[in-house]
Amino acid sequence: MNEFLIKLEPEVTNDIQEGINWYNKQQQGLGPLFYVEVRTAFNSLKINPYYQIRYDKVRCLPIKKFPYMIHFTISEKENLIIIRGVFNTSDSPEKWKRNK
Repeated sequence: MNEFLIKLEPEVTNDIQEGINWYNKQQQGLGPLFYVEVRTAFNSLKINPYYQIRYDKVRCLPIKKFPYMIHFTISEKENLIIIRGVFNTSDSPEKWKRNK
């Protein structure tokens, strides 16, 4: 089976940077660790993206070691995973639905 390609919606870069900035303020070195965990999760999605659908057609993958979830959809025709957001699990569900 071929790996899926990953496409980030424009806001996702900001989501990740906000997380990095917040964790850097909490403890030196924690921001880069957060980024590594996000990238690791992206890489695992390339191999197996079939996680539970949470709302609309959006699936979610929890990030290990951090209270964040990757929100994404799958285009099987294009062999593509579209990352819709990387949100803190305490964020409002309305924020999660920004990219329907």
